[in-house]
Amino acid sequence: MNEIWPDWPEIGSGCKRGWVFWVTGLSGSGKTTIGQLLFRRLRERAVNSAFLDGDVLRQVFGNDLGYTLEERRKCARRYSRISAMLAGQGLNVVIATISMFHECREWNRANLPRYFEIYLRVPRDILAIRRSPDAGANPERSQMESVVGWDLPFDEPLNPDLIIDNDGSMTPQEVADSIWSKVAASF
Repeated sequence: MNEIWPDWPEIGSGCKRGWVFWVTGLSGSGKTTIGQLLFRRLRERAVNSAFLDGDVLRQVFGNDLGYTLEERRKCARRYSRISAMLAGQGLNVVIATISMFHECREWNRANLPRYFEIYLRVPRDILAIRRSPDAGANPERSQMESVVGWDLPFDEPLNPDLIIDNDGSMTPQEVADSIWSKVAASF
């Protein structure tokens, strides 16, 4: 039984619970850019849609959590639950977040009936190049700490609904279009 929305009842006058499109990957994988493009496509079809970004959600919650593993787990739980709350009210949600823990994605699968997980996989050398213009974000610098996938563990998704190798061979729009071609049939 779902702890947030028991039995996931329909929510009135033909309105059904929404989808959650969970876009995950390491920093620099293109989650926010591709998530926003996917959201725009979704919004054309269903105005009852929302876009959530992990970095923005941290601000919404008052930046009250840091970046330790336990604080990151708390953030992940918040993101899952707010996505569940919105989907339970009939909104379709596109969320872009690192989502670094198996337990987070497992909770999503168990508690979000219309859950679609998209993993943006990028080779480490390409991630390093993408991150290099960002002062202090270069993982090779000795002062770097708390970067997921570099010095913090990343539980690579075990069973995403879709894996996109976002190595730069496609534009972000092409990636979003590719994702849309897969999810539109389900939607």
